[in-house]
Amino acid sequence: MAEGLRERKKRQTRQYISDVATGLFLERGFDAVTVAEVADAANVSVNTVYNYFPAKEDLFLDRSKGLVDRLARWVRGRPKGESAAAAVLRELREEVEAVSPRLGLMVDYARFMQVIHEAPALRSRLWAIGQEILVNLEEALREETGAPPEDSLPGLVAGQINWVHQTVMSAIGREMMAGRNPDEVSREILVLLDDMEDLLSRKVLNYAVRAVE
Repeated sequence: MAEGLRERKKRQTRQYISDVATGLFLERGFDAVTVAEVADAANVSVNTVYNYFPAKEDLFLDRSKGLVDRLARWVRGRPKGESAAAAVLRELREEVEAVSPRLGLMVDYARFMQVIHEAPALRSRLWAIGQEILVNLEEALREETGAPPEDSLPGLVAGQINWVHQTVMSAIGREMMAGRNPDEVSREILVLLDDMEDLLSRKVLNYAVRAVE
């Protein structure tokens, strides 16, 4: 369905407010900028800001919606004959090989991570996002395997797969904050992925293989 004029204007307004806020946070730090200052810089009211962003943290982590279901989406989209863990490993490798900004493999990511590092509220929100990723992944595994609620295996496997994702994201954030070159970090993360795959058990690597009909 084509996007209507009203929906497009709302999306553009939301994006503009987010861009203005992000610029202020990157320049001055998260805690030093108020929502009122964001509203003033974006030429909107404070109420308008809160209509689009329920919390101040949402202004900076506005793209988290696409992150919280990333692993679940990769698992649900895996081809026939591929397991859940293999799908996530493959998707991560493709993103890393492409030096994808979606994983933080870009020079400007260093300042983005520095803002988070300096703000307890953002660190707390980032932890909450990590929990959402894990919950969504477990739900996807249960749906894909038909596991009953009392079966603990989907949660255990989700924890292992999420460990791979979290480790990759943490390593990228740490290296980019250290001023490293994205291409160099990309090559090192590929080696890290190989090492982590070696540490995963056969049970995890072969869990939730999509049936070949």
